[in-house]
Amino acid sequence: MKITKFEDIIAWQKAGKLTIKIYKIFENSSNYNFKNQIERCVLSIMNNIAEGFERMSNKEFKYFLFIAKRSCGEVRSMLYIAFKLNYINTNQFNKLLSQTIEISKMLSGLIKTL
Repeated sequence: MKITKFEDIIAWQKAGKLTIKIYKIFENSSNYNFKNQIERCVLSIMNNIAEGFERMSNKEFKYFLFIAKRSCGEVRSMLYIAFKLNYINTNQFNKLLSQTIEISKMLSGLIKTL
C-alpha cells in the first residue's frame, strides 16, 4: 500500500495516541518544567513524522524520522524519571514504555525502507 498522506502512517497514529495519554497523565502536574518537557518531546514525535512526510523527499523524510526517533527516546528516558519520582505508577510506566519502544521500532523500519 502506498502512503499518500502522513495520517496513514501507523507510527504517526500511535504517536498521536501516546501524545494524548501523556498529556492526560500530566495535565495536573505541579512540576511545570517536567510536564512541559515531556509534552514537547512526545508531540515532537508525531509532528516530525508529519513534517518529514510533507517535505516530499525521501532524504528529508528520513532526516525528520531520525528526529522523531530521538524524541521518542527522550520521552522514554523521561518516563524513567517520572516513575522514580512517583509521577506515574508501575502499570502506567510499563504501558507507556512499551508504546515508546514500539514506535521507535516502527520509525527504524520506516527509516530502513527509505
